[in-house]
Amino acid sequence: MHVPATLVRGGTSKCWLFAQVHMPADRDRIERVLVDAYGATDPVQLDGVGGATPTTSKAAVVGPSARDGVDIDYLFAQVGIGTGTVEWGSNCGNCATAIALYAVAEGLVPIKGDRTCVVMRNTNTGAVLEAEVDTPGGRVQEFGDRTVPGTLAGGVPVGLTFRSPAGAATGRLLPTGLPSEQLPVGERSAAVSMVDAGAPVALVDAAHTGRTGAETLEQLREEVTWLRKVRQAAAIRMGLAAPGAVPVDAVPKVGLVGPPVPYTTTLGEAVAADAYDVSVRMLSMNSPHPAIGLTSAVAMAAANLVEGTVVAQASTAAGRGVLRIGTPAGVLTVESFGPGPDRVTVARAARVLCQARILVRDPALPAAA
Repeated sequence: MHVPATLVRGGTSKCWLFAQVHMPADRDRIERVLVDAYGATDPVQLDGVGGATPTTSKAAVVGPSARDGVDIDYLFAQVGIGTGTVEWGSNCGNCATAIALYAVAEGLVPIKGDRTCVVMRNTNTGAVLEAEVDTPGGRVQEFGDRTVPGTLAGGVPVGLTFRSPAGAATGRLLPTGLPSEQLPVGERSAAVSMVDAGAPVALVDAAHTGRTGAETLEQLREEVTWLRKVRQAAAIRMGLAAPGAVPVDAVPKVGLVGPPVPYTTTLGEAVAADAYDVSVRMLSMNSPHPAIGLTSAVAMAAANLVEGTVVAQASTAAGRGVLRIGTPAGVLTVESFGPGPDRVTVARAARVLCQARILVRDPALPAAA
């Protein structure tokens, strides 16, 4: 059997998007379809459409929303690489960027002049996002020239806003009630800020671990095993996992934070210390993130507004609404508005890459597929 799907680049990720009408109704059967389609039992995903990296092994099931004021509902899937499983516990801002363009291109949201607003709800977490897709002259663009840190490729401009992002997973911006604390991790401990905004994150003060927060991806790989342990300890401390539970690798997001220092991006560009406000190096699942996930960037922006967090302590723009984040791929600027914050916005780009019919072995697809 086959299932129709559309491959869309959103920011620095690629996401296969599946129309809700063409997918099973329950999550277990969706997982079986995705594992088969991506070749997710294979660590190189050779016998499937997965890209074998955390940023290219993503999917979403997309459909119209029945909620007032919301256009699109989407279920985000982080498809495992060599695991034969799917993580359902998080959201992805880059995929939301892709979904916004897809929704306009597929006619799920009517075009409204030169910019079309798309309101989306991530059903994994309940988060609501708002996107403004460039539709000049009332038309959908196939190509665009906006670039984002992490890729030289241009795309259609999409402004992505996270509405009231704090506390979606835990009910509080600071799930433990503290801006930072010493978190025991094996024989070591670290100063960690546990923040829930955009996604739950555990942000480690790099200086207290003998690091800078501006490590190369190769250097960060040496920290993966320990950072996974930080994630597991933080998950319990934040109430996201019970003691003794099987660890998961999606939430909380985890990374090292430090003050700005000169560094060279993965594209070979020199970045001066005064060109940004704070350094961060995040994991994506169990690998160094080549840039930063947008949900993690939202958490960084929210933490920057709170005195005493490791972000605010390292940042040259602590307390300000505009934060320039130094990532391996370059500098990402995030804007926060209102207390809480009420809204966090970032400029992104997207492009529809192809439409396909993916052959799958699972017989549980709707007849329409």
